[in-house]
Amino acid sequence: MTVPAKLFQQWLNAVAGDTSHAAVCRAAGIKRSTLAQQLVRGRVSLATVAAVSRSLDLPVVQSLADFPAFEDLPAGVKAPSDAELLSQISDADLLTEILNRNLAAEHGVKPDPIELAPAPHRSSVRAWLDAVDTADLRQKVARQASIAPQNLSAQISANRLTPELAIESARIAGVGLTNGLVSTGFLTPAEAGWAPEARAAALRATANSVLASLAAQRLESLSRILRRSEDDSDAAQSVWENLG
Repeated sequence: MTVPAKLFQQWLNAVAGDTSHAAVCRAAGIKRSTLAQQLVRGRVSLATVAAVSRSLDLPVVQSLADFPAFEDLPAGVKAPSDAELLSQISDADLLTEILNRNLAAEHGVKPDPIELAPAPHRSSVRAWLDAVDTADLRQKVARQASIAPQNLSAQISANRLTPELAIESARIAGVGLTNGLVSTGFLTPAEAGWAPEARAAALRATANSVLASLAAQRLESLSRILRRSEDDSDAAQSVWENLG
């Protein structure tokens, strides 16, 4: 999603003053040509807004709220549910926690806490959507955003979701508007208003049976993905063999 270039320039003048575009781009890690192209086209990406905001030590959510399309974003910040927090823990970390608990139980000791990998992980978008899913959430999102369901599905399969769709999904599901932006990697948990170590606390508080069930669901999903990948590889190999 993008914001109008005119509004971006007004915002940039307000937050960066007389700083040149070249200096802004250097600080934000953006190519000057990229920003120039966006300004010429009249639309500036949200990634650019976020990068500039971070370079100026400004809260990203509040910076986005300076644009009319996102003015309700700060008011929509809510603490994530335990399900959302667990959705942003990788499959490997979930399995490691289960093994640690089992090993600790065998020796009658308390399990050592594990160091969680940063969010997002390779299936974080799908996991977050599953965690907040109400009845037919994906269909509702596609209908509300006027996109084909298969296009939405393709984004989810690629572990991508545009900021617009992430926010719309959260709005429909009735959860914090910034929470889906964590699953896409657009925002860090801290930027989205999540409490420090919230994921680790949710993991420690989760019962063994719930954790095992969640891990099983993740592995089943991974199994389907791997099967599709293997089928595609076999089909491609068959084509090459026939051509040869």
